[in-house]
Amino acid sequence: MRLMPIRSTIFSLGLCLGFGLTVNAFAALATTHTTTSAGPSGIAPPKLVLVVIVDGLPQEQLLKNYDLFVPNGFRRLMDQGARFTDAHQGHAITVTAVGHAAVLTGAYPYQHGIIGNEWRDREGKYMYCVQDEKHKYLDGSPTDEEDGTSPRNLQVSTVGDELKYATNNQSKIFAVSGKDRGAILLAGKTGTAYMYMSKTGSFSSSSYYMAKHPDWVTKFFENKPQDKYFKKVWEPLLDAKAYQRSVSDGQTYSTSFKQLPTKFGMQYGTAMDAPNEIFYGQLLNGPYGDEMTANFAKALAENENLGRNASGATDILGVSFSSHDYINHNFGPESMQSQDHLIRLDRQLADLFQAIDKRVGKENVLIVFTADHGFMNVPEYSQSRQFDAKRVDAGDLRDAVNQALEIKFGVPKLVKQSMTGGITLDYAAAEAKGITREALEQASVRILMAQPAMNYVFTRTQLEAGNMPDTRIGKLVTRAWNRHAAIDLVTILKPFNYFQSRTTKTPVACSHGTPYSYDTNVPLMMQGAAWIKPGRYTAPAEVVDIAPTLSAILNTRPPSAAEGRALTEAMRMQAR
Repeated sequence: MRLMPIRSTIFSLGLCLGFGLTVNAFAALATTHTTTSAGPSGIAPPKLVLVVIVDGLPQEQLLKNYDLFVPNGFRRLMDQGARFTDAHQGHAITVTAVGHAAVLTGAYPYQHGIIGNEWRDREGKYMYCVQDEKHKYLDGSPTDEEDGTSPRNLQVSTVGDELKYATNNQSKIFAVSGKDRGAILLAGKTGTAYMYMSKTGSFSSSSYYMAKHPDWVTKFFENKPQDKYFKKVWEPLLDAKAYQRSVSDGQTYSTSFKQLPTKFGMQYGTAMDAPNEIFYGQLLNGPYGDEMTANFAKALAENENLGRNASGATDILGVSFSSHDYINHNFGPESMQSQDHLIRLDRQLADLFQAIDKRVGKENVLIVFTADHGFMNVPEYSQSRQFDAKRVDAGDLRDAVNQALEIKFGVPKLVKQSMTGGITLDYAAAEAKGITREALEQASVRILMAQPAMNYVFTRTQLEAGNMPDTRIGKLVTRAWNRHAAIDLVTILKPFNYFQSRTTKTPVACSHGTPYSYDTNVPLMMQGAAWIKPGRYTAPAEVVDIAPTLSAILNTRPPSAAEGRALTEAMRMQAR
């Protein structure tokens, strides 16, 4: 479609108003125009962009299990798409919310504002990354005070937001996830998010997006499809030989999730007479949580008519699979459970891809695949390989620093709190005693660096001045630190160590959250023959590169704070 010259547009508006049409009526007429068939490259954009994220998936797990995958699941992406082998999340605090925010904003935490799954302000007030007390889940799903219901805390736009702007809201943007933060941060400000309700086993949206669910959602859960997993037993899918690359089942360090057993043969809903909140929560720790996510995503694509937009505009569907993260936390990425889950997820992806292809046509779909973070190995497993690995209690560390600071300065509790990424200091109490901010920081750094597991400590003064070392760690910490957040000292433990409280109510076998490669190196793959050149690409790439790449393909402006690069080496750049 050719755009009218400005003079013609103004003249047309005058005619409309002269014949009694309001400005709103004229705007309504404008929305009936279709998008152009091709942009400056001469290549028409896809009808549907399918963005798939697997929570907690290190790239090495895909490589290690390649031969066990079916042709049309992971191998569709690995064999028929562009695969970036040196792809990373480009920030230091590698957790779910931060990683999901990176995918479609192309931005780092210092700009997009999502600095962790949760944090506290300087007064100690708790903030969950996607909480918003103004909104509730729909259809009576219980909404706790700290549940995620809106993207209020996301400070920048996403690819979907910019696509809706470019098409005058004709594009449809949806996201589905087992976690609220997984769906909300993909959907952006103007899309629609559906998330799994662990108390009911259904998927729900919130009042931020709509007043009530469409009829198809209500109908989808009428017969409680989630209850078919009640008393289901999770056993390995393949024969024993396939699992020789994993550690044996029944490790003593495996942790129980919502009363589930810690080895294969785990039954969902054991000792229950009927499905209840515990059972619905259990489903996230195993293959059935992801199976429900895929089934709901397929129903959403069908009922919302995605990829068949009457206007010709591109639609986006984000699907974030959450279960792998829970499984790796409880069993470790080296476990049989983690391997078996990945094999099962591969089959589920193949079914999802087939359903989308049937609906839209494979030639009309662009698939983007990545992960929000990787995973470290279980400390006991790393110790068996002669690495100095351990769990460090952040509370104990805080107490040790406070004790040493009180001895030095005579002031108690100068460390106010510890949280994801570091600690906060009581600058006011120090200054009242004549202790400068820099003196307090430097004394704290010396105390922290004397701790056996500590590798780096960076101060607020250092970060505000941009006085950071010219190293990869320095760069990742700078990107992850948001000056409006509470952290005054960023603490990075040595490799194979991580923070975990001894008194936590939900202990795990292992975790993530560091700037080391086991946590940052994630899959980054794109597949769609019309736009992407298949191949193995070894140049460094980051997850934030996805957003500018999609923007170039979709002929939209990049998201407001995007800093990644378009992955032009893998893009078809036909000149018109």
